Amino acid sequence: QTQLLGVLLAAASNFLISVSLNIQKCAHLRLACQREPKPYYTSKLWWCGITLLGLGEVGNFTAYGFAPVALVAPLGCVSVIGSAFISVLFLKKTMRAADILGGTLTVTGTYLLVTFAPNVPQDLTARRVQNYLVSWPFLIYSILEIIIFCILLYFYKRKAVKHIVVLLMMVALLASLTVIAVKAVASMITLSAKGKMQLTYSVFYIMIVLMATSCAFQVKFLNQAMHLYEATAVVPMNFVFFTTSAVISGVIFYREFQSAALLSMFMFLFGCLLSFLGVFVIVRNKKEERLQIPFIDCGHIPGQKLTGKIQPDSHSSRYGTLNNEDDSVKSQS
Repeated sequence: QTQLLGVLLAAASNFLISVSLNIQKCAHLRLACQREPKPYYTSKLWWCGITLLGLGEVGNFTAYGFAPVALVAPLGCVSVIGSAFISVLFLKKTMRAADILGGTLTVTGTYLLVTFAPNVPQDLTARRVQNYLVSWPFLIYSILEIIIFCILLYFYKRKAVKHIVVLLMMVALLASLTVIAVKAVASMITLSAKGKMQLTYSVFYIMIVLMATSCAFQVKFLNQAMHLYEATAVVPMNFVFFTTSAVISGVIFYREFQSAALLSMFMFLFGCLLSFLGVFVIVRNKKEERLQIPFIDCGHIPGQKLTGKIQPDSHSSRYGTLNNEDDSVKSQS
């Protein structure tokens, strides 16, 4: 019953997050279409999306107190499926057969993930968290993560590389620390509410600082990705990276698969691959979003008598020039 509560909380929270991300993208598009674009943080619609995102993250935070990391993290597929359907309402997208097929694959994979997720004790005391923090596997994992993050940050800051993979990899690396901190804080609060006081230990406040810091930078990079790319591309890719980093952090830090059977581990990994395949099907052949480019009215060009309108192709080598197919255009030019 405790794990079921965690599953329901995580599913509802991730659906709320998918709504919030689509609202934020809608706000970005509206601001970009204005004659005098304003900063996104001046939009009430954007703040509405941020509020829903906060509520969803609070729900996810609570879910980690009732269920293992490997059980809660894969439920981010609700955001993937929700984003595919909700974008039809908010962003006027067209529902495709690939969205339905990908959603089915993702749900099937998530069912396997939930069914074969490790069943580990949830009583994480402050002393146990302290022991996990100074363990050699976690120290090695932390050093590798810091090195990779610094390399990505160098390309992001110095080389101005804002590719979606770079942005979401930084989000995933920060998310792994967030998941570890959230799980520890939520578990210690739960134990304290049951009468086993854990809030007097310094590790509790260390985890709160780690959670707040990593969440703040996550929002920064995730919002940057939402500003530059489509929500239907950001949300699925974020799910893949986040789930992978969360499961790895749960395995290394909380040792959730330490006593799992070989068949359970195989089915869990198969569920991961199936979910990722469903995500790939959803995002495949997604058209890149472009703002509407004003038409050129040839009737308003001095010396031109044409009344037709030409839609310029910004990716063409002849951008800004007239087509050569019309002889009348040739003679007039």
